[in-house]
Formats: sequence, structure tokens, C-alpha cells
Amino acid sequence: MAESPRLASLAMYRDPPVVAEATRGLWAFLRDRLRAAGLADVPEGLDEDIAHDAAWLDPRLLLAQTCGYPFMAQLQGRVRLVATPVYRHPGCEGVLNGSFVIVRTDAAAASVAELRGQVAAINDPGSNSGMNLLRHTVAPHASGGRFFRQVVESGSHRASIAMVARGDADVAAVDCVTFGNLARFAPELVAGVRILAETAKTPGLPLITRIGASDADLALLRGALDDFAADPAAARVRDVLGLGGFAQQPESAYAVVQALEREAAALGYPVLG
Repeated sequence: MAESPRLASLAMYRDPPVVAEATRGLWAFLRDRLRAAGLADVPEGLDEDIAHDAAWLDPRLLLAQTCGYPFMAQLQGRVRLVATPVYRHPGCEGVLNGSFVIVRTDAAAASVAELRGQVAAINDPGSNSGMNLLRHTVAPHASGGRFFRQVVESGSHRASIAMVARGDADVAAVDCVTFGNLARFAPELVAGVRILAETAKTPGLPLITRIGASDADLALLRGALDDFAADPAAARVRDVLGLGGFAQQPESAYAVVQALEREAAALGYPVLG
């Protein structure tokens, strides 16, 4: 079979392995529904080799998941919003997700203000959950544009958790979906940390397709997602993923992401540091 001109990548939540396998199950369901509905060139499987952010603007894109911060800062007008997942993990409220501010289990801090002068780990400078929400949370306590002694980039939420647990960092913000997945299926990875506080909440990680997708293709994608949310045969996969369904909302629903950024800047804290 010739290589499909379409691309599917669901790379934001693939840890631990049981979640990765369930994500493949989600795609298999969507694939079969899309093919049955007559959509051509639907890929057999997810592309698990392409970098998550490289998929977002790939002209072959059929479906991917991005983060709210790059969605607003880089992708507006360049992709189409398909849906917002509704997760059922602690810390999620309908379409809204927040992050947990975590410290070591034996950390003395009892409040965010007491983290002043410590070392923060972030998964990525462009992350809403790991950077933007943390910046907004500590901004009221910053002075002269500074709060932390140092900010280090870990590369992933899992790595941030490990850095805090080892003592290589003092604090991190980890999104509630990642934390929920690890707490359920790899509790040993979060055993060395505790939740100190919760951040503000913003809409969950959006599912997107290419800007050139037709309205008909968009409707097929949304219909397949709704079928997955309702089909009893998909119940186990939904449970593993902690998915309650998918919501359709306008892109403007994500404006709160940039509003939180502006609030931090108004407090004299435009850059996490």
C-alpha cells in the first residue's frame, strides 16, 4: 500500500505504556469510523516518530493534539480546531484542566509564596500547563520580575516530576491529566512528590486538523469522536484515557490562556524566572 498522504499524531499523552496503547485504541476506533464514513486515505496507525509539534502544521495533517499556549500564540489561523477533550481526572472540570504545583514529599513549603528563591523545573518554555500556568500562579508573589532562583527545562512533565523527587529541582507544575495517568498506572513515579497547590484552569489540549480541511472532513472527525465517546465497545479505552467525551467550542474559548499571560505581565512578571 502506498504511503498515506494524511497524518495522525496523538503524542501529548503517551505515558505510561498502558496510556500509549489506549491512545492507539482510540485512533483505531476513529480510523474505522472515518473509513466507514467514506473519508479517503485515512492512515492505518498513528505516526509515533514525528515530533509532536512538527505534526501541527504538516500539510498532511488529519488529526493531532496541541497545547493551548502554542495554539493561541502560533497556530491561530493556521489550523482548524476540531474538539476539546473532556477528561475525568482529579483537577479537571469539564473542558477545563489545571496543573498541580508539586514539591517533594518532605518539602517544608506550605504555600506557593514559600517557594521564593527555589529552583523550578518546566517541561517546555512554550507549555501552558508547565510554564504559563506556573507563571500566573507565582506572579502575585514575584518582586522585581523575579521569584525563582533558577528555572531549568526538563523536556517532559514526567522528567519534571523526577527532578523534583530527586531534589534536582524544588517545584514544577504538572498538568492534571499527566499526573492522573501516572498516579493511576505508575504510582511509583509520583510517590516522591506531593501537591502543594492548584493553578488556574484553562480549556484542555485541543484536537486540531490542517487549515485546508473541508467543513465536511471536520464534521466527519467530530462525528467519529462523538461515536467514540458513546460506543459501549470503547468503554475500556475511554476509562484508561480518563476521557468523558469531546466538546466543541470556538477558538475564542482559549483566549483565557493569553489572558493569564497578560495578568502575570501586569504584575511585573512577564517571564518565568
